[in-house]
Amino acid sequence: MDKIVIFCSSSNNLAPQYGAAAQELTEGLCRKGYAVVSGGSFRGTMGVVADTVKACSGYHKGVLPEFMTKLVYDGLSEVVWTPSMALRKEEMRKDTVAAIALPGGIGTLDELIETHVLIKLGQYHGRLILLNTDGFYEPFKALLDHFVATNMLTPADRALVEFFDTPADLLTTL
Repeated sequence: MDKIVIFCSSSNNLAPQYGAAAQELTEGLCRKGYAVVSGGSFRGTMGVVADTVKACSGYHKGVLPEFMTKLVYDGLSEVVWTPSMALRKEEMRKDTVAAIALPGGIGTLDELIETHVLIKLGQYHGRLILLNTDGFYEPFKALLDHFVATNMLTPADRALVEFFDTPADLLTTL
């Protein structure tokens, strides 16, 4: 069973369209037979992903650092504890065919940027896909384009980051 890691928000104070997109995407991944890997928390869109995988009777691996024991989602198929956030990201990406970033905060940004660097350096071989719900990632797209315009990033490396506006469009590419 192929695994896909989902990077997403831990905030409980989100606009409803972000939860709806997380649910639609996760339902689609389950229908396609993918195992889901996430940050393993019950908070924010991580909780939506976890609830959806559970409702679909899918496989869900949650990865948490040891200092987050109180945030673990009850009902994960597998829980992996790591000693640090850095090792958490490494474990989350392990053996996955793609990394999908939903709208999220600074932690999600950290995860997607590190994944982009690892792809560029040949250390991660999956795809990096951003779900651009309601244009959430437009400023990031503009930043990447600015990096290309100033020769800080090659067009080929810019193309390593894929953007999709809807879960349906994203799911058709998997």
